[in-house]
Amino acid sequence: MTRAINILKNKYLISGIVFLTWMLFFDRNDLMSQYDYGQQLNKLEAEKEFYITETEKTVKDLTELTTDRAKLEKFAREKYLMKKENEDVFVIIKEEPKKEKSSFF
Repeated sequence: MTRAINILKNKYLISGIVFLTWMLFFDRNDLMSQYDYGQQLNKLEAEKEFYITETEKTVKDLTELTTDRAKLEKFAREKYLMKKENEDVFVIIKEEPKKEKSSFF
């Protein structure tokens, strides 16, 4: 019993426990903050990959549009509904079938 009391009276042990408690729970970079930072970092890395692939697609589309006249015309017709003077453009919009409400009464 006296040995346990002597260990608990050790100033280095007490200061070590206080230091660990402070660093784990009360410091600006505590465990929860580190976990949140890790989650935020993973999310930002996923967004970075998404934007890199989208940029690559856009650059590829841009080079195709600037080099190929037929693709430029197709793009203008599809995106901006442009037409030649002697043409008519018909836009067909597919509607989803409406779901009927079921009633029990």
